[in-house]
Amino acid sequence: MSDQGSGTPVESLGYEQARDELVEVVRRLEAGSVSLEDSLRLWERGEALADRCERWLSGARERLDAALAKDRPAAG
Repeated sequence: MSDQGSGTPVESLGYEQARDELVEVVRRLEAGSVSLEDSLRLWERGEALADRCERWLSGARERLDAALAKDRPAAG
């Protein structure tokens, strides 16, 4: 399907790219203007995009926690 998304592998997308494409996938699914087969492909792409966004956010959260922990004085 040529217009299901960028066609770029999800793993190579940055957070903003994945988020923006996910928004577009949701918009298209909600519009209901695509065939069942295309809807399934969009759904699968959307699931992968949502997972990619979550992994980006988790990684950012871990880096932030590590930076904050480094700045705290050691207990004891």
